[in-house]
Amino acid sequence: MIERKPVVLVTGASGFVGRHVVPMLARDGWSVRRAVRMAEGLDGEVVIPSIGPDTVWDTALADVDAVVHLAARVHHKREEHAADLYRMINSAGTLQLARSAAQAGVRQFIFISTVLVHGRSNAGRAPFSEEDTLTPHGVYGISKAEAEAGLKALASETDMKISTIRPPLVYGAGAKGNFALLTRAVSLGLPLPLAEIHNQRAFVAVQNLSSFIAYRLAHPDPNSNFETFLVADKEQISTPEFISRLAKASGTRPKLFGMSPSLLSSFLRIIGRQETSDSLLGSLELDISKATGTGWRPQVSLDEGLRLALAAQDT
Repeated sequence: MIERKPVVLVTGASGFVGRHVVPMLARDGWSVRRAVRMAEGLDGEVVIPSIGPDTVWDTALADVDAVVHLAARVHHKREEHAADLYRMINSAGTLQLARSAAQAGVRQFIFISTVLVHGRSNAGRAPFSEEDTLTPHGVYGISKAEAEAGLKALASETDMKISTIRPPLVYGAGAKGNFALLTRAVSLGLPLPLAEIHNQRAFVAVQNLSSFIAYRLAHPDPNSNFETFLVADKEQISTPEFISRLAKASGTRPKLFGMSPSLLSSFLRIIGRQETSDSLLGSLELDISKATGTGWRPQVSLDEGLRLALAAQDT
């Protein structure tokens, strides 16, 4: 008799993180069911046109043992006018999926949240830990914090084991946002006014985030139905050091010059790039001892993660 492979449903399977998570789970022996917005003609896909409070998940969750929920509303051109949209997808949509999963008998649920539930900076304070009181910044961070609160309540009412993961900036092949902008600036040899920035920031290679997801699925906590983890690379470095490492991985030399951090911050605020100012200039240190205490270790170093990111882009 052939034993059935365990089935995992991955939402956002065709996104940046999903494209790394899916093959890793398949290698670990999972039968991966890919939730996608539009059919791509690949094996194991199920079309879920939209995620919200009324999404019907019955077909997607049939015979599923675990769920990895990656899908989320991340970027919107005018975030201040999109609070309802973020909450509908990231909060209500997540809880609709989780409740449906619990009712379907799913044993494990992994939710990818964000370090932004802690805020954008821990300057002058100890590194963020899972025990800190949440102070989410922006509608994205708020929507994720609301989802976490709902999941914690659900875990107390069901037998489903729920893990929440809060990553910082995730980098790798196919990443968008600030990593894509920095990669392009370095490849073009653009001078960047960041030499005088003396911060400390956490980053996570997509390989390390994916490996923690896989490790958590393989090692659920037998004594707890709800756990939260901060996951990052072992090294936490300054913005100019990150750019220097990125340039080294690309085979170029970084072009950094000095500008007063206060002047640069003021300029970015004036042009409406407060988020960019916080991400480039502020400190964001994380205590990842809880994650490593499970037995997991980052799979790649920061330098190796950057090399893999750029090598994949060159092929």
